[in-house]
Amino acid sequence: MERESRFSQWLRRRARNGARSGPDAARARAELLLRAAEAGFPLAPAAHPSGYGCSCVRIGCPTPGRHPVSFAWQTQATTDPEQIERWAETQPQANFVTATGRTHDVLDVPVEAGRMALERLDEQGDDAAAGPVALSDGERMLFFTATRGTPDDEDEWWPCELDCHPETMDEHPGLRWHCRGSYVLVPPATLPGDRPYADVRWLRPPVPGEALPEPLTLLETLTDACAVHAGGRRDHEPAAPWPSR
Repeated sequence: MERESRFSQWLRRRARNGARSGPDAARARAELLLRAAEAGFPLAPAAHPSGYGCSCVRIGCPTPGRHPVSFAWQTQATTDPEQIERWAETQPQANFVTATGRTHDVLDVPVEAGRMALERLDEQGDDAAAGPVALSDGERMLFFTATRGTPDDEDEWWPCELDCHPETMDEHPGLRWHCRGSYVLVPPATLPGDRPYADVRWLRPPVPGEALPEPLTLLETLTDACAVHAGGRRDHEPAAPWPSR
């Protein structure tokens, strides 16, 4: 009998636990946000779904429920637990983003590629190799890594074509590297629609005090998985593990 993958176990367990509502759900939400902040992820409030649209005032918002509330989100983002608890209490429907490029980066891949990468890492027997991992909308998988940082000498900050900013999301169908100036939704977050996984949830939650993996240690595994995924979809939908411009 084939052993059930850990990825499948996570999805089954999260679906079973996702039906909670009321005060317990609010407390669980706050605890998840505080745990992310304790792990060093700076948070800021984001919009949330309103029907099939967005809670923001923008007509025809192109990214409903997926963007910060304030244009000053980079300044606003914090790990201060008291501030995060205030936000969670006063904005009970809000999603939250975490600003990347400060204490962590995020490698963002199609869910099929992420599943393959996780299973490969699992086979190697190193549970901590992947670091924290989240599932976004059932379509993308987010790998939280250490950041390349923002050194004093800008010449030492190496750019790359994988760099993903909020306004260039559609240009990165394969692997996206969220670093300085970008953000991702942090679990728990709700997205528009009634699909089974119209949310952002942890598959492997962060462990406060545990070092994040270096991005380059994951990059080869993730790009290989993206290449396999892209090859398998070539007859149906063009995709590429590396963005082309």
